[in-house]
Amino acid sequence: MNTATTATIAAPLDPDTTADTDAVPGAAPSALPVTDTAYKVIAAISFAHLLNDMMQSLMIAIYPMIKQGLQLNFSQIGLITLTYQVTASLLQPLIGLYTDKRPQPYSLPAGMAFTFVGLLLLAVADTFPLVLLAAALVGMGSSVFHPESSRVARLAAGRRPGLAQSLFQVGGNLGSAVGPLLAALIIAPYGQSRVGWFSGAALIGLVVLLQVSRWYRAHAVARHRHIAAALQPLPRATVLRALAVLGLLMFSKFFYMASLSSYYTFYLMDKFQLPVGTAQLYLFAFLFAVAAGTIAGGPIGDRIGRKRVIWVSILGVAPFTLALPYADLYWTGVLSVVIGLILASAFSAILVYAQELVPGKVGTVSGLFFGFAFGMGGLGAAILGRLADATSIETVYHVCAFLPLIGLLTALLPDTHKHAKA
Repeated sequence: MNTATTATIAAPLDPDTTADTDAVPGAAPSALPVTDTAYKVIAAISFAHLLNDMMQSLMIAIYPMIKQGLQLNFSQIGLITLTYQVTASLLQPLIGLYTDKRPQPYSLPAGMAFTFVGLLLLAVADTFPLVLLAAALVGMGSSVFHPESSRVARLAAGRRPGLAQSLFQVGGNLGSAVGPLLAALIIAPYGQSRVGWFSGAALIGLVVLLQVSRWYRAHAVARHRHIAAALQPLPRATVLRALAVLGLLMFSKFFYMASLSSYYTFYLMDKFQLPVGTAQLYLFAFLFAVAAGTIAGGPIGDRIGRKRVIWVSILGVAPFTLALPYADLYWTGVLSVVIGLILASAFSAILVYAQELVPGKVGTVSGLFFGFAFGMGGLGAAILGRLADATSIETVYHVCAFLPLIGLLTALLPDTHKHAKA
């Protein structure tokens, strides 16, 4: 490790080393090489992602409590979800587009502040409109956090953008898994008011993100220019076609993931008559595999190319998804772990690939893909739920088994590395 790299890792949040004055007020020329990987920054943004997604997951985890306490019907619960999804999904590309043009280094703690206020309001909300307002604030916090934090991960990545995105993503995966568990342990026994306790996590996130924002302000312009200069832009028609293909691949991935994350326990209980506790263990094994796959996909893409990872992670999982509906209990458990491991490796590779397709638009691309991921996950769960009601839970897995075949469209993706400057 050279001296410059050591300095960056030792003190990546140091605001005294600054970048360019063109776009960020108060910044000055950077003396550090822009290709160093700032591991502490990546760790900090991944930890903030864990806190953010943990707090986001509380909203859904306490639905039964809210429904009973406020005597809501399922249509009103659906409206809460819609309010959250609209603010958390649809706003992300718009925020990314705005911050690409006008960098906002302190938007990250501002986003966490929205979540902080939303949680406090949710803890005391005693009417349906107040719950909707709380859901909107929590969703707005997410819509600000994801595109900007993904940009920071990209800026801090140096020569390892895939690794940086994977580490960033796994923080969110862990947060989403921990949130419902904490809700069951802390909120369920004592009531809705205990949601306010989690505002402490938002305060911790604020402190962490303030430090990240100082680094962001100091390094954003210099590193952004280095990243944008690394690739020659592709023709517009090629980029649009590639983005459309990536959208279809995302549809395939998140629809299938919704079938497992939302309905896997019901499938095991219905087909194999497992008790709830045992079925939850199988779900945990699947979610653990998803976390492992998320970590693996990015660095493997850095080494062998992101298009190859996309090939393997989408189309390569098809033999396992096609076999799953016909497997016995043992092989169902094995296949679900293999599916989670392979399929989860796709998102980091797809996101970095898309960022390379559109150099200089990291925020817009990140917001678009995070928003699309949120939307596809929610839409997939709703559509597959209706399919299960109309047919059976087993039919869901027979139908979804064919989704990874959409991965054949990967052949239409250009090889972005061929356009890198020497």
